[in-house]
Formats: sequence, C-alpha cells, structure tokens
Amino acid sequence: MRASVLSDWLAQRIERGSGQPVYRQLHRLLQQAILSRELPAGARVPSSRLLAAELGIARNTVTQVYEQLVLEGYVTSATGRGTFVADTTPDEIVGAAEIGSLRTAKNAVDFRSAPNSMTASRVGDAGVIATNSLDAHTSSGAQGVPPSPAIPVAQAHSLRADAGESPAGPFAPTQAQRTAARALSTRGARLIAGAGVSKRQGGAFMPGVPDVSRFPARIWTRLHNKYWRSLRPDLLTYAPGGGLALLRHVLADYLRTSRSVRCSPEQIIITTGIHQSVDLAVRLLSDPGDTIWTEDPCYWGVRSVMQVSGLKPRPIAVDSEGINPSAADFAAAPPKLILVTPSHQYPLGMVMSLARRRMLLEYARQHQCWIIEDDYDSEFRYGSRPLASLQGLDTAGQVIYVGSFGKTLFPGLRVGYLVAPEPLAESFATASAELYREGQLLQQAVLAEFIAEGHFTSHIRKMRALYGQRRQVLLDAVARRYGDALPAMGGDAGLHVVMQLPEGSDDRAVAEAALARNIVVRPLSGYYSERERAASGLLIGYACVPDEEIAPAFDTLAEAIDVTLPMFAE
Repeated sequence: MRASVLSDWLAQRIERGSGQPVYRQLHRLLQQAILSRELPAGARVPSSRLLAAELGIARNTVTQVYEQLVLEGYVTSATGRGTFVADTTPDEIVGAAEIGSLRTAKNAVDFRSAPNSMTASRVGDAGVIATNSLDAHTSSGAQGVPPSPAIPVAQAHSLRADAGESPAGPFAPTQAQRTAARALSTRGARLIAGAGVSKRQGGAFMPGVPDVSRFPARIWTRLHNKYWRSLRPDLLTYAPGGGLALLRHVLADYLRTSRSVRCSPEQIIITTGIHQSVDLAVRLLSDPGDTIWTEDPCYWGVRSVMQVSGLKPRPIAVDSEGINPSAADFAAAPPKLILVTPSHQYPLGMVMSLARRRMLLEYARQHQCWIIEDDYDSEFRYGSRPLASLQGLDTAGQVIYVGSFGKTLFPGLRVGYLVAPEPLAESFATASAELYREGQLLQQAVLAEFIAEGHFTSHIRKMRALYGQRRQVLLDAVARRYGDALPAMGGDAGLHVVMQLPEGSDDRAVAEAALARNIVVRPLSGYYSERERAASGLLIGYACVPDEEIAPAFDTLAEAIDVTLPMFAE
C-alpha cells in the first residue's frame, strides 16, 4: 500500500461508534499495516496535519499515535523530512516464532482480504471481519498477517464510461433519425430513439466530464516514450484473455486496499469501459427475455446495453439509502440481474447505506441473482467517508464489480475493468478475447506503470481538491441567485450536482433554452423510466469548468431558467 492511499484504507476501518477510542484503533491499524508490509520499510507516511484532515479527526490524535509508534520502533521521525516506516521487518520486531504461531492460529485474520471493518463481527455470518477479531493479538504486540505479495500498489477507480453523459432522448428525434429508423431492426430503432450521446464533450456545464487540462501529460508521455524506445513485440499483438498481466496485478492490489474488493489478478478483466464491462456480464449471465432490475432513475448508457441485449428492464425506485426493492418484489418475480451504483447513485447522488447493502446481498443470495456493481465516483468525495464495496461484503460470489478510468484520467483512454467471481474468471477472460479481440497493450503497460509509480494517486488527490472547490463555487452561485427556491442535491461526491426544479416544470425546455445560450445541462426527467413519474431538475457538471467561469456561466443558465419557468420571470 502506498502511503498516498493510506487515509482511504484507514477511513474504511475506523469504527466511530464502536466505543473503542479512535486513538487506539488508529494505532492498531498502523501497526497492522506495517507488520503485514502493506506499508513497506522506508515508506513515508502522511503528515499528521494531512492525515487528520482526511480522516476528520484531531491532529493531536494523529501526533500522539505517531509518537507512540516512534517509541515502539515502527516508524522514525526526522525534523524537516517527515515520518517514515522503520527499516525493520515484522519478524525482527516480535520474533519469527511468534509471528509464525500467529499466522497459523485458529482465529488469525488476513486483514488484506477483509472488507470494511466498519461492519463488525456482529455480522460475522455475512463474511465481514471486524477489527475486534484482531484485538486478541494486540497483547503480543503484533497481528499475524502474512506479508503482501511483491506487487506494486495501484491507484485505479471505477467510473462512468463515456464523457458526454446525457439522458435518454432529451430532445426530439431529427429527420435523419426518423428516416434511418425505417431501415433499422426493431432493436436498432429502439436504441437510436433512446440514444443520449452528446456531440459536445466539454464546457459549461457538461455533467461527468473531467478537467483533462490538468492531466499530467509530461509524465504519461515519458512513460509512453520509454515503451516505444524499447518496444516489445508482445505489446503489439492482441491482448491475452483478461488483459495485460501487469495491469491486472496492479489493479488487484489497489482495489483490495482502497475499496475492500477481494480478488486475485486472474479475476480482473480489462475492458474498454463500463459499457463493455456490463455488456460482457449481461452476455454471460443472462438470456434474452430475462429480467434485470435497474435503479430509477439510472444512467442512460447502461440502459441502452440492456435494451439491445433483449433483457426486460424493471425500474426499482431509489430512496435516500439507494435502490429499495422489497421482499415482496423478490418473491413475486426475482430478477436474473440487478444493476446498482452504490457508491454514488447516478444521477441523484445518494450513497447506499450499509444496511441496504446487506439487505440487497442477502436477497440476491436467497434468490440466486447476480449483482452488477458500478462503483461510480467512489474516489471523488468531499468530506464523506467511503464504505466498502458490495463485492467486498459479498460472501456468496454473486457480485460483478465494474469500473473505469474515464473520469479519473481522461475519457479517451478507454480502459476499464471487471472483477468476475472466482469460478467464472476464466470464462469471462475467454469470452472477452472471443467477443472483442482486445488490444491496446501498450496503453495498458503505460497505465500500469503510471499507477505503480504513484502518479495516479497523486493525480486523484489533486483533482479531488480541485473539484471540491469548484463544487462549492457552483453551490454558492446557486444559493446567491435562488436561495432555497431551487435546492441543489447530489451528496458530497461526484462531478455534478442536481438542481431541483419546481414540480411540474419542463426541465427539457430549460435544457433547450440553455443550449441556445451555449450552456449544456441535462434534464433529470430523461433518466427516469417513465416521464409521468419523473422528477424535474437539471444535472449541472462543474468538473471541467474553470473556477472563474462558473459564476458567469451559471448566470447565463439562470437566464434560461427564468425565461422558461414563469414563476421566475420578472
């Protein structure tokens, strides 16, 4: 584990309501990371100020823990240089015999594969390991954890597939579309009629588009040129089933530490993004006519994948805790697949609660359903704490985890990934090679090294701070103009906010008026399965808009709102 992802790893394992002091939990977790070599010798740990800010705890607490670790010999501190993991192995600290006995003890725990420690041993039968299970070892000064494999730490997250996010069919079809529809199959015509791809891929206020101007192009170019100078022939052929081995190793390491995903490198399938990952899962795990449950509202892109695959989508409404099916829903007609975005529901932005995650997993286990987990926007959080992925909580092997680099790096990279259940990993790898004949091994090699050297982690941290700042500028602009009349929602994560419009408002008309003023927003109603049941609102993206342009652009958007909605007209 690189020190740069340490705060995410700690945040998922510190139990604030457990009754155990945060100081003691932090001390034990840092010991654990050092003894297991998750934090390797010589690694620089974050400053007390930075770690305290990212964990939301007092700086004095972190300082005291660091001082205690110095006294115990786990870390060293040098004024002006920082705090570093000591050049001492776990065997040297507690003795090889003691470590060996701990590793083979009946109750020994491998925390590297444990999901979120916030879900304590009270749910042990759900396969979730609590930090309490490690307490029995603390009196000896160490936890019996096998060392990590010598694989570079990764930093890669799963995000939405396409840059130009838009609702299904926000505007009327063109004459060309109507003409083409007569020559297309029923399936093709349905796809085109519901298409939401935008011709515009940036500017105010395109949702879901990252600021590619901040991408570290020099570093990427250096790595790219390095591979071209000593180009290996094996990087110019088709990709092996599953993708480049190095990238799969890097991703497995990252997902384990940052998202509590439990997988081997062989379970990871490299794809071109969310769309292809979902398409692959649908092809292998369902047949035409099967039912798939989707969130309502949901991302239009994956809805299109379902339609052309011959599935029967059944929208399930979301509430403040995420998708909310009832036991009666499952009993009446259990689906073959369930597609969810638990980390940051798209488009509304709520985070699926831990209780709802457990309920969904248990229902899926009882009714033998597959869950496709799109871990959308899990890295762009502005104050909230991450929850473990559904895959990390799953004990029945029924979750397919998908993600991509489209939002974290740049949309044109077209690299994503899927984590298949272990018994199906070989089938998924074979099917991927058979269906898609993947390539781009050079890009995969550059990406793997970019992640392994820590550049991805650094980029995420910088962009998280930048996007959080832009989000606040936008919220301030909304509040100044409309106060509480048009509330903004979407949680404290992601790359867009949803501005709610009064009930009965025509959000599509507002979007058209905004487009006439060179402002791109997305009508919320287009993401719902039925227009009659849809809420009215606007998706406003802020990530790709410079700070100084946000307020003027919102004033232009406000003109479109005021002209279109009578209640705001002067």
